[in-house]
Amino acid sequence: MSSGTRYGDSACTVIDSLERIGSQWRLIVLHDLQGGEKRFNELKRSTGASSRTLSRVLDDLGELGFVHRRVEEDAPIATYYSLTEKGESLEPVFDEIERWAEEWL
Repeated sequence: MSSGTRYGDSACTVIDSLERIGSQWRLIVLHDLQGGEKRFNELKRSTGASSRTLSRVLDDLGELGFVHRRVEEDAPIATYYSLTEKGESLEPVFDEIERWAEEWL
């Protein structure tokens, strides 16, 4: 542990991971996309996020490599979002948290 670090290496890894994916809206969107690809308005309805919040969260998750954005140019233009391989790898994490919550919360 370095002199400026308060936590052990394993705790730092957990904390860093949670900072990347841990906002309420990021977790909601990541969980919602486990069901498969969705259009922006479908995500807006299913998550309850405002357009502004959802747009910001999707941009953030895209930059972090968790979400893929696909645009179909046909009229009307449609934008689809899905999990990348990195995003899909979180599914067992969500499953474990859900099992833990069912037992302890």
